[in-house]
Amino acid sequence: MTRSVIVNQGRVADRTDGALAGALITGEALGTLLHVDPVIVSTPSAPATDDWSVALPAASETLTGLRAALRDALDAGTTPVLATNTCAASLATLPEVAARYPDAVVLWIDAHGDFHTPATTDSGYLGGMVLAAACGLWDSGHGADLNPHQVALVGARDIDPAEQTLLAEAGVTVLAPAESTPEAVAEFVAGRDVWIHVDWDVLTPGYIPAAYKVPEGLRPHEIAAIFAALPAASVRGVELAEFEASRSEVPEHLSVELILETFQHLGV
Repeated sequence: MTRSVIVNQGRVADRTDGALAGALITGEALGTLLHVDPVIVSTPSAPATDDWSVALPAASETLTGLRAALRDALDAGTTPVLATNTCAASLATLPEVAARYPDAVVLWIDAHGDFHTPATTDSGYLGGMVLAAACGLWDSGHGADLNPHQVALVGARDIDPAEQTLLAEAGVTVLAPAESTPEAVAEFVAGRDVWIHVDWDVLTPGYIPAAYKVPEGLRPHEIAAIFAALPAASVRGVELAEFEASRSEVPEHLSVELILETFQHLGV
């Protein structure tokens, strides 16, 4: 199996200053592990707390470049492994996945639903709207066509009431941490191709720093067990997002080692 590593370095709604650095550190470590040179997309810029209506056009060039890099990786026949800063970077990737693999399922491994729309968001945070955009509930300008019936939220536990309504109406499968077992995930996947997105805030705080941490999450060995239960040949790609580097609560090198160790259980 041939792998490629793509690292996003362009701001996509970053409200903190650690996720771009975290993506670069992760991507470089993955490149070393997989013996490939990472493809770097865009350049960093300062974080800002802005509304989605400002953040989205500001990220347009980065999102276009990220989708082009993913397209090139898939055209080359590789399995792409992406290190991204925010979940909002998936505005670029999920529509390409839906176009390439219309029957594939998406495992959105995240503490949050990310299923807000412009009509429901209170925070205005673009990262909280990405999955809803990919499923066509609102138009990001970067594509949609992801079938919500083929999406499972894994480890989700911080979902607003408006999101709960939208998720139920759309038919997205929601697995709380206690329900996020390898058996439940394998049953959902049911032998289909799979695209995996991990926001490290899915973990119980204290393992891998994330900007929007939520208590009572999964533990690394539980993510590893889910990964190990998936046939490597079915994995079409992996996104690893929201590692907030330079946080004092966990030594950086330990977080990186844990990311690599967890990733390796996929066998891709």
